[in-house]
Amino acid sequence: MADFFPEVAQLAPEDLNLLRDTFHRNNTIDVETSERLGVKRGLRNPDGTGVLAGLTNICDVIGYNRKEDGTIEPIDGKLIYRGIDVERIVKEALDQDRFLFEEVAWLLLFGELPNAKNLKHFTEIIDAHRELPPGFPQTMIMNAPSPNIMNKIARSVLSMYSYDDEAEDTSLESTIKQSINLIAGLPTMMIYSYIAKIHVYDHGSLYFHYPIRGLSTAEHVLSIYRPDQQYTHEEAKLLDLCMVVHADHGGGNCSTFADRVLSSAGTDIYSAVAAAICCLKGPKHGGANLKVMKQLDYILDTVQDPDNDAEILALLEKILKKQAGDGSGLIYGIGHAVYTISDPRARLLRDYSKDLAFEKGFGRDWTMLTKIEALAPIAFEHVKGDRKRVCANFDLYSGLVYRILGIAEELFTPMFAIARCPGWCAHRMEELEFANRIIRPAYKYVGENHTYIPLEER
Repeated sequence: MADFFPEVAQLAPEDLNLLRDTFHRNNTIDVETSERLGVKRGLRNPDGTGVLAGLTNICDVIGYNRKEDGTIEPIDGKLIYRGIDVERIVKEALDQDRFLFEEVAWLLLFGELPNAKNLKHFTEIIDAHRELPPGFPQTMIMNAPSPNIMNKIARSVLSMYSYDDEAEDTSLESTIKQSINLIAGLPTMMIYSYIAKIHVYDHGSLYFHYPIRGLSTAEHVLSIYRPDQQYTHEEAKLLDLCMVVHADHGGGNCSTFADRVLSSAGTDIYSAVAAAICCLKGPKHGGANLKVMKQLDYILDTVQDPDNDAEILALLEKILKKQAGDGSGLIYGIGHAVYTISDPRARLLRDYSKDLAFEKGFGRDWTMLTKIEALAPIAFEHVKGDRKRVCANFDLYSGLVYRILGIAEELFTPMFAIARCPGWCAHRMEELEFANRIIRPAYKYVGENHTYIPLEER
């Protein structure tokens, strides 16, 4: 091994090169070894489906039928909250002109639809807990801003521990109270964190709007986000719809699984939810909607005729071949681990965002996304040479919803986080009450055996 003597605290390029080369020399795990030993990388089965790691009563994600011979039959996707199809929930919101996010939060947490009295009381409790504790915005947010809002809200959630005298209490009663505080307070933390970022890093105006009583969560977000606190009913309804379809996605998605792993260890709720937020921050999980919008802008700027499907298809094929776009070889917003023919969340966001998209001047964006949804599977078949079904996922349209509503790109993934909070809390409650066993998968050691060499002989 070469000598390593950093002379200053800041590592020089040659120091980093040495450490990188040393790491790679002693660490190699190839795909062939994993397959030979039966390792299910990413906790995925060979056909791409997830390894069965637990049971849940909360949410079902349906994207295929498994035949008797073990093969997969693609079907239109369904998202089921506590036995109820999310598309039926959305229909209720539209038919009755109601905001449904709070009702969905109750449904996920407690397992049944609330009656009118319980829903009214639950909504009032959430409403009353939106204002952050005295001094929290100044001490925890303004005094330690972050250029990344996901980083800031994760730290803010961890800071809530200091304001909770029962932070270490993992009883169901305490967890319910903590969950309500998180569901109510996280949207406020998100917007305040964004305003602090704009003020400190972008030299913008600083304003913290206090929550207005009697608003839905969607209305609350728009009210404290916009400088003039003005929004239309249609805008709030579209945001509510987006939050409803984001509220949960089963126990196996990356952030929820992280929440369950930490909860299985018996740690406090703030650590578990902060871990889920940090997991969602990753571009492979929650950050894809921003990637979609950047790729959409690139496609709109590149194609000569946005109505020419052949030209769009050719560009998508170049993107898959890493000959265009950001060089990743990915069409963002296309493909899902479970859904095969369609993602119900994408269908809902696509259909119910159309009118407002054209009204707000984003009809060109909406139309191009629908073309990408239709043409991407053809591009995959041409480039990849197989007939594996791929479909649009909800990231293809969620970024457009936020763009229509004038929500800053820095808030795209944080908006996902505040909507998913009820699901994280529900899965934590289920993990604590019924699983009652620390999650501990196995890793097989495949490194070489070495003899210890005394320091003076190295």
